[in-house]
Amino acid sequence: MIKHPPFDIYAEPVYNINQIKKILPHRPPFLLVDKILEISGEHIIGLKNVTINEPFFVGHFPDEPIMPGVLQIEALAQTGGIFVLNDIPDPEKYSTYFLKVNNVRFRSKVVPGDTMVFSLELISPVKRGICQMYGSIFVGDKLVMEGELVAQIVKNK
Repeated sequence: MIKHPPFDIYAEPVYNINQIKKILPHRPPFLLVDKILEISGEHIIGLKNVTINEPFFVGHFPDEPIMPGVLQIEALAQTGGIFVLNDIPDPEKYSTYFLKVNNVRFRSKVVPGDTMVFSLELISPVKRGICQMYGSIFVGDKLVMEGELVAQIVKNK
């Protein structure tokens, strides 16, 4: 089983929400990463606080709100986008796009009040703009989702 990486959610973030908005083109309600806690050449740790005010909770099991799995994957992918764009000069001139999602497993529900911690690491070095990552989402010490993501880095027109 995957171990939760050590980090301090109260430490000064590497990127706060305003810095993330300079890297990713997403905007609320579709910006799904609140801050980046840690980043290196091999891994990234990001965070999202899930609140009842999220617009998808209105229709996704309103009597028992659950964060949709596809949005969990999207949040993980956005964290991966920050990861791969981190080392590129002028990252705002590039976007990352999904190519493939493999072996995704949902292990537990994500509900309002949860803090999702995203952990991604490279499976192999980035080649020709293609990035393969293995990602996990934790709520506390509990693994709630994991899977492989493949994305392409593309220069914006």
